[in-house]
Amino acid sequence: MFAVVFTGGKQYLVEEGQTIKVEKLDAEVDATVTFDQILMTAKADGQDVEIGTPFLAGKTVTATVKDQGRDKKIRVVKYKPKVRYKRTNGHRQPFTTVTIDKIA
Repeated sequence: MFAVVFTGGKQYLVEEGQTIKVEKLDAEVDATVTFDQILMTAKADGQDVEIGTPFLAGKTVTATVKDQGRDKKIRVVKYKPKVRYKRTNGHRQPFTTVTIDKIA
C-alpha cells in the first residue's frame, strides 16, 4: 500500500518501510510521528484508490524519526553589474529523516 502525504508544504509518495527526508519536524530521535494530512491512498497494484478533497478523513501515516540534521551549505549571490554591488549569503536547510511504519 502507498500514500501521498502532505507535510512541510510538500507532497511525498510513501510506502511502508521507506525512509524519506522531510522538512524539519519538532520531534526527538526515535519518537513516533503521525501524519494526518493524507491526499491519496492506494494498493500496490493500483486498485482501491482513494483521493481526498483535499485530505482523506480518518487516514493516517505513522512514522519513526531516525535523524535530525542540516543539508549541505548553498551559496546565494546577489550581483548588479557596473555598480560594484555583490552580496553573498549561505544557507543550510534543516531536515528530519523518517521511516514509514504504517499506513492506516
